[in-house]
Amino acid sequence: MSTARRKPKLLDRVRQVLRRKGYSYRTEQAYVQWIRRYILFHNKQHPKDLGPEHIEAFLTHLAVEHHVAPSTQNQALQALLFLYREVLQSPITERLNFAYAKRPQRLPTVLTRAEVRRLLAAMRGVPRLVAQLLYGSGLRLSEALRLRVQDLDFARRQVWVRDGKGRKDRVTVLPQSLVAPLQAHLEHVQVVYTRDMEDPHLGVSLPWALGRKYPQAHREWLWYYVFPAERPSRDPRSGQTRRHHLHPRVVQRAVRRAARLADIPKRVTPHTLRHSFATHLLEDGYDIRTVQELLGHKDVKTTMIYTHVLANGPFAVHSPLDP
Repeated sequence: MSTARRKPKLLDRVRQVLRRKGYSYRTEQAYVQWIRRYILFHNKQHPKDLGPEHIEAFLTHLAVEHHVAPSTQNQALQALLFLYREVLQSPITERLNFAYAKRPQRLPTVLTRAEVRRLLAAMRGVPRLVAQLLYGSGLRLSEALRLRVQDLDFARRQVWVRDGKGRKDRVTVLPQSLVAPLQAHLEHVQVVYTRDMEDPHLGVSLPWALGRKYPQAHREWLWYYVFPAERPSRDPRSGQTRRHHLHPRVVQRAVRRAARLADIPKRVTPHTLRHSFATHLLEDGYDIRTVQELLGHKDVKTTMIYTHVLANGPFAVHSPLDP
């Protein structure tokens, strides 16, 4: 009987490379899903037997038949480029020609300052603290939930966002009004941390390959989540039991419920608070480049969308009908 090890299946190889290169678990799930759909679209042919024209056909199908958003189509493209470049070692060098998904011209939903106050007043506990950070610091929900203890700089009133969208780090503002509530919250979290440390097998999940580089870092207070989950759970990658961060659905449901209680006639999600942060800063006269940096936008054109929803109308134009 042969003792040679069986070569991993393609999707397992994709997972291995993604983990080795430090991609997040959410990105891993998304890339694997798109590669699987690509293979099924081409009748289960192996990608090594397919080429650029097959990628073009798949991406066009997503735009024309499924009417996916541009960001969704781009994620599928990035997954396939990763597959050929990093896994199959056959990078796509030629320009791809496919039908691009149409970007709908939608404006972000923004709350007034009074609506924000009513929304937050209708919230309680940890979800309220998270929502306050989304509005006060302009964080995405995933960024807020992934915060570690070391990411809060109370002395400089800064929040460090590690490995944000586009795999970039950035610094944003920590509201003075949240310093005391966050410090009090961390005192409660430290009680959970101390209890976890009584179990030699417990700790938190770590990003990238830090678990291998620093074998005990998963048990250090600095790496503990600011918003830990209520109970430990099994890590989907390592299979080890770890204390993960609070699940996004907890905050999403709390925000929706608060919007109903506050009688806000708008579709409100956690991301609405980030939109409101940007819009209110621009209304206060802050430079758009400053707002761009705080939000972590790659292009200022993305930030400029908020000029269309300022309280004084698009670009703060004064209507000639008004006195």
